[in-house]
Amino acid sequence: MSDKIELDWMKRWAMYSPKAVAIRCSDSNRSFSYRELYERSNALALKLRATYGIGKEDRVALLAMNEPETVFLFCALQRLGAILVPVNFRFSAREIDHVLKDCGAKLFVQQEAFAEVSNKLQHRPAQVLPFEGQSGLCGLLFSDAPSRMIEIDGDFESAVMILYTSGTTGAPKGALITHKMLFWNSVSTGLRLNVTQSDSAVIFHPFFHTSGWNVLTTPFFHHGARIIMLKKFDPDRVLELSEQEKATILFGVPTMMDRMARIPRFASMNLSNVRYAIVGGEPMPVDLISTWAEKGIPVRQGFGLTEFGPNVFSLSEEDAIRKRGSIGFPNFYVDVKIIDSRTGDELKAPNEIGELCLRGPACSPGYWRNEEATRDAIRGGWFYTGDLVRRDEDGYFYVVGRRKEMYISGGENVYPAEVEQYLRTLKGIREVAVIGVKDEKWGETGRCFYSTENALPLGDEELRAHCVGGLAKYKVPKSFVHLADLPKGDSGKILKRALPVT
Repeated sequence: MSDKIELDWMKRWAMYSPKAVAIRCSDSNRSFSYRELYERSNALALKLRATYGIGKEDRVALLAMNEPETVFLFCALQRLGAILVPVNFRFSAREIDHVLKDCGAKLFVQQEAFAEVSNKLQHRPAQVLPFEGQSGLCGLLFSDAPSRMIEIDGDFESAVMILYTSGTTGAPKGALITHKMLFWNSVSTGLRLNVTQSDSAVIFHPFFHTSGWNVLTTPFFHHGARIIMLKKFDPDRVLELSEQEKATILFGVPTMMDRMARIPRFASMNLSNVRYAIVGGEPMPVDLISTWAEKGIPVRQGFGLTEFGPNVFSLSEEDAIRKRGSIGFPNFYVDVKIIDSRTGDELKAPNEIGELCLRGPACSPGYWRNEEATRDAIRGGWFYTGDLVRRDEDGYFYVVGRRKEMYISGGENVYPAEVEQYLRTLKGIREVAVIGVKDEKWGETGRCFYSTENALPLGDEELRAHCVGGLAKYKVPKSFVHLADLPKGDSGKILKRALPVT
């Protein structure tokens, strides 16, 4: 058996279960079987090569919302050995220009909805393929049947995608995603979540984000399961589709899970087929875990990152309350160590805080044409995440913050995630984010931004008293700011850099 055949998941499922539905698009009411996905992606690959000269290692940038055609394009490019570059459609023209210039795209596939921002680009490739229309991607895909089948041009180490990070510390970096990463991420996901061919899930996270592709979509394709595609997150629609389509797994970040639990029909909806909900991004409040548990849906807290899978840690649903705030244990084929960032020494004692380092076959080989960033992140075979964690006496891991988010108040290290987690235990708090701000006396002090269940602010003294009751004095935020809603990024996580600091 050659590496090329082993990589061809669609070919195998087109043979094993040709009529099984691979994609169900709820927005357009279209369904595509594994046979159609295999055959049409072959046809598209041949046309992309003949019309646009797309070949091995060429980059194809895509500016579009979640559509079935995106998956067909991804599969077609794998056959050509080319690389898909999904572009964040919420980026400004300046940011999109950076991605296009950095990746050196040979072809730019663009949805008409984003024509306004596209017209402002300075580095748009010479070859542009419209998404819609007879002469666009849709036309190429569905015009006729493939004249022949071609095998995947690549091996385990070949890159299939470049996913650009959000750029919280500078210009976005392109993380390389390889066949090897997809395979081992799927294996770990399948083992920890018990994924089978009979599974189905609503996918609404954008395809320019690793969660859109690799939390469930690519593992589901590897297992012959079914995805129900939704263009964007809508709490009513996600639950409605989960009910109608008998979804077996639900995925979201805590803010999304909260919004879904608040819809008027939540109590009456039949979600009995959902085995559990996977939650990532940040710890889920205990009362919200209990709300979903009462619905018969246990919560599995997880943790991951674009450069490593992203399914890295998982907390079993049995421990959701007992070990609240924990990300559990590393998944299969993931080695973990905690180091002191100042000395490089490994920290092995319980509850010592240090930087999380990961090693395993799901690790990215690095960043596209960015040797400096790659060397900084991957050292001695270990990926240095920049996340600060601790491991308790039972071996459960907890994220306490980002190394670059930590601030020093009066000579003491303060980890915002720890303060945030404690503040979430206060009744009435809905969302919370803590950052360090300059202080003449202490160097830095904490500023807490929060939203409430009833949209009314809590008293500063009530908040401060709650913190004093469970936190060291230097960890207690000096100031509190009430907001109707905290700003969020594309994945639904709270976006601290967008907080109104001044």
